[in-house]
Amino acid sequence: MLFPVRKRLLTALLQAQRWPFQPSRDMRLVQFQAPHLMGSHLGLESGNNGGVINLNAFDPTLPKTMVEFLEQGESTLSVARRALAAQLPVLPRSEVTFLAPVTRPDKVVCVGMNYVDHCKEQNVPVPKEPIIFSKFASSIVGPYDEIILPPESQEVDWEVELAVVIGKKGKHIKATDAMAYVAGFTVAHDVSARDWQMKRNGKQWLLGKTFDTFCPLGPALVTKDSVADPHNLKICCRVNGEVVQSSNTSQMVFKTEELIAWVSQFVTLYPGDIILTGTPPGVGVFRKPPVFLKKGDEVHCEIEELGVIINKVV
Repeated sequence: MLFPVRKRLLTALLQAQRWPFQPSRDMRLVQFQAPHLMGSHLGLESGNNGGVINLNAFDPTLPKTMVEFLEQGESTLSVARRALAAQLPVLPRSEVTFLAPVTRPDKVVCVGMNYVDHCKEQNVPVPKEPIIFSKFASSIVGPYDEIILPPESQEVDWEVELAVVIGKKGKHIKATDAMAYVAGFTVAHDVSARDWQMKRNGKQWLLGKTFDTFCPLGPALVTKDSVADPHNLKICCRVNGEVVQSSNTSQMVFKTEELIAWVSQFVTLYPGDIILTGTPPGVGVFRKPPVFLKKGDEVHCEIEELGVIINKVV
């Protein structure tokens, strides 16, 4: 009998022999910079952790920001699909700088207490309605950027989250129609200053959630048709290699469709808007004793099919 690890290795080797140059057909949209290019560009990540295809080189008429790309809807997505199908040159990952897949969205909507197991960890009831708060768009940084510890806080904590990216404008959206308004999904880190969230500012959450660099996103916007089931994905966070959060998006109390229906009662959703859908258990503040991020820590937030973001704490 083969040992499990050796068996997996053999399976992987056999697959590699059968599909030696099989490119990923998943649509993984990115914003990036490169030394030889002026400003930010739109690209396709060639597989999870692969190089980048420059979409603006493929079609110079494409916009160079994700928000503008999403605003143009099907016309720009069809160009990206054509690029994905073509055998285009790939910029090596080492030669590009990944930006957040969406920058300067109209809004970043966040959901509190949205994992059943996270509610159990706090010994609080599961919410009957979504708990909504916000982060300012200025908190967004790229998937490999640094998290800056603010001198105003001594209790900075981690939270891995599934982020939904809106693809078209809508208000009063029905849950049954909601997925038509979704462009795709990405990994988010809802960095949180617990002292400001829980003890200061009248216990309003906003300030504790929205310091600069408190919203790493990425590495890619994975389009919804490339994700088998967004509500059945392994989700985990590691701090300095130690697993601190490990769950599944199946634990979400309110799924994507319900959240879009709920939020769109109050505000118009626009292309590029981001909804952070809540975090699983294992955050630092509820450990005994509590544990917080410190200078030199490295945080990996990972979601199955979407990828991993890695942020050093400085």
